[in-house]
Amino acid sequence: MKIAMWSGPRNLSTAMMYAFAQRPDCAVWDEPFYAAYLAKTGLKHPMRDRIIAAGQADPDKVIAGCTGSNPAGKPHFYQKHMTQHMLPDIPRGWLADVTNVFLIRHPARVVASYAAKREHPTPDDIGFRQQWDLFQHCQSLGQTPVVIDSADIRADPAAALSWLCSALGLSWDPAMLHWPAGGNPADGVWASHWYSAVHRSTGFAGPEPGLPQISSEYKGLVNAALPYYRQLAEHAKKMRPA
Repeated sequence: MKIAMWSGPRNLSTAMMYAFAQRPDCAVWDEPFYAAYLAKTGLKHPMRDRIIAAGQADPDKVIAGCTGSNPAGKPHFYQKHMTQHMLPDIPRGWLADVTNVFLIRHPARVVASYAAKREHPTPDDIGFRQQWDLFQHCQSLGQTPVVIDSADIRADPAAALSWLCSALGLSWDPAMLHWPAGGNPADGVWASHWYSAVHRSTGFAGPEPGLPQISSEYKGLVNAALPYYRQLAEHAKKMRPA
């Protein structure tokens, strides 16, 4: 099975990659399209030149890697994708050949976390519109993608991940709940800038407190993202076990 996990940034996505990396039957890939995204957009992200040099800037070659043989002959291949990396001119036909899952988080939490790492984010940076577009595209392919909220994972990691595995037709492996501190060999070169908190962790953090206070500069950004989040959250709610 090839699992394409779609989220925006600052969305528990690295912890989820670490969880799947603990499965002996699963290979993982960290943000396959990041180099292509930076090369195409010219955006000045932290470590931009290193990311492009270390990655694959040709989207067609990235797609071939996503849909080809699983690394190391593993039965399963978990791909941590950022929705904003799927630019409009990157082909999407390959989504028919993978199992697509959508990981969501409340926009206020995403914006507060992202702005602490990179100033002045825009709607295109945080990926909510793109996430909804990708979800609708998967539906147009006849798929019913799984949607899971990071808040549910942090509230009860064992229950949420065992449910996710069941929804994907995978056996449950409790090893997914813990990982060694210090990072994972699959980390992208950008890990030193973005992954400091998860590198200190050995498992999922506990439930999040109330929503953070958002400065006036970012309230419009949160409000613009909320309709997309709420539509996906409704799908997550319908899928959750009673």
